[in-house]
Amino acid sequence: MIWSVVGGSGFVGSAVLRALTDAGEEARPVRAPRVTSSADTPAQVLAEADRQAAIVDRLAAELTGCTVVINAAGAAAPRSPGSPELTGANALLPVLLARACAAAGVHRLVHVSSAAVQGHRPVLDESPDTAPFSPYSRSKALGEQALGLGPFTTLEIVSVRATSVQGLERPTTTALARLAASPLASVASPGTAPSPVSSVDALAELIRTVGLHEGEVPRIVLQPWEGMTVRSVLEATGGTPLVLPAFLCRLILRTGYGVSALLKERLHGSIRRVELMWFGQDQVAGWVAGQGIALPVRVSSILEEAGARRRGPR
Repeated sequence: MIWSVVGGSGFVGSAVLRALTDAGEEARPVRAPRVTSSADTPAQVLAEADRQAAIVDRLAAELTGCTVVINAAGAAAPRSPGSPELTGANALLPVLLARACAAAGVHRLVHVSSAAVQGHRPVLDESPDTAPFSPYSRSKALGEQALGLGPFTTLEIVSVRATSVQGLERPTTTALARLAASPLASVASPGTAPSPVSSVDALAELIRTVGLHEGEVPRIVLQPWEGMTVRSVLEATGGTPLVLPAFLCRLILRTGYGVSALLKERLHGSIRRVELMWFGQDQVAGWVAGQGIALPVRVSSILEEAGARRRGPR
């Protein structure tokens, strides 16, 4: 097998490349083209892709001979406002890649999506149902939906919905360690809700597993839960979270989202992070559990190391 990782220099892409090379796979990075889009619907995304034949042809030439292509490119910007750059990276680019893969004879495209496409749902699952709540989550949902329209001839497309992915080199993880050590560290009573916090190592291994799987893979695969609760996430970094009444947390969130709506959703991403810290989000066991696949469980150790780095040498 020959693998290509589009966006291989990024946070997720570099982890995928490491996982592949460590397993002895032949993998190469591919630079993602920068594209913009003003689309609001999947049909508009496909129409814009029709006008990007030159980019598709160039990508197809780079991907010829590959068995599996990983799309780890995109804009990981949960708190950013909507923009043509955001929609281009997260919605238009996946379609251009799918067309290029189909033209190059690639067997499977593994597209790295986000569980954020299902928004505030109490339980994340692997259905095509989405409930985006912010410019970022809408752009990711638009990418999934456009890929689902196809057709892309014999190409098999799998969207892997990553959860709240952590890694020592990720600013989000550093910020979480700082938050855990601050007076703002808190959870909604009783603090036992499951947290979707996960490790980049598990995500990379999941992507490799999906790429290698010989049988049929569903169109959407959810990254599995790594067993942490909202309280244990903060405690793993060395914090001692305050337990707040759940009704008070809900009142604060409703007020925050209301204010953010008046500001054209500029605060939605930040408020959502607080909501996840307080209430977490449950998820189904999904395809991975059904296949009996064991993935590494490393997010706790990542958070512990992030907390140790924040405290510094003693």
